[in-house]
Amino acid sequence: MDFRICEYIVEIEKEENITRAAKNLFISQSALNQQLLKLEKDLGTQLFFRSRTDWHPTEAGKIYLEGAKKALLIKRETYKKIHDITNAGESDLKIGLTTGRGIRMFTSIYPELHSKFSNLIFTPIEMGVYKQREALKNGDIDIGFVTLRYDQRGNFDYTLIGKEEMVVLVPSVHPICYDYICVDGQLPIINLKSLEYEPFTLMSSKSSNRQIVDDIFSRSGFIPSIMMETNNTASITSLVETSLCCAIIPRYYADTESDKYKCFALPSHPSWDLCIATRKGSYLTDAEKEFIKLSKQYWKEHLIPIQSN
Repeated sequence: MDFRICEYIVEIEKEENITRAAKNLFISQSALNQQLLKLEKDLGTQLFFRSRTDWHPTEAGKIYLEGAKKALLIKRETYKKIHDITNAGESDLKIGLTTGRGIRMFTSIYPELHSKFSNLIFTPIEMGVYKQREALKNGDIDIGFVTLRYDQRGNFDYTLIGKEEMVVLVPSVHPICYDYICVDGQLPIINLKSLEYEPFTLMSSKSSNRQIVDDIFSRSGFIPSIMMETNNTASITSLVETSLCCAIIPRYYADTESDKYKCFALPSHPSWDLCIATRKGSYLTDAEKEFIKLSKQYWKEHLIPIQSN
């Protein structure tokens, strides 16, 4: 298979439109269409159903795309290995990062990464956990920083960075906060059922965090009244500060010194994992190994251990 043609076909599928695909590939639409028509003639079948607003693969197209993606992954793995032993030519490392903290981590460890691999182009891409898994599968990223529970892991390789507790935020004006005492960083325990009639702001239903939070409510025996859903954890804390709602968030984002809300732990101390994800069985370059090492060091300093009763 011609790698260049493979890239063309994969890009058409991704964009579902030949005009946008051509723009991304820096070629004319006419040239891309000619390449597609030539390939379809060679194969003796059409690879895409065409319409003005939507291009999607035929059954034959799906088969070709499956092989094309595998071929491109093999090519990338091969080039990575060669670059690792020769340190010659231009190479890049595409890193998936969760919104907010993922980018903060990367900006902190990037100077050391760059000093050790100055000839490597690092491309951080901010995206959610489930999008990262799809991007890893398709080869759009090489490695990802993800936050998820063990049962949410897909068929990838994971390096555990640490575990993080989910905590409850309650506006300081709520009566339950009057006897609030936080001793030596140990949060008081709350019975979530006591907030059954309070509104909550939660992460989007499409996030890995939301599944965990929904399970917490289920075990507490009630369905919360949802005031708002968001894709940004920082937005949740801002809303709690206005005294409009309560929330359950990862402890990293909770400010125990805030005078606008109070933080509580749950009796079962529910948590999720911070992990580095890679394709199953993929080759880890020296730069990827260094990224994992520096990520572990960063979170060793910034991650608060799960509280014990």
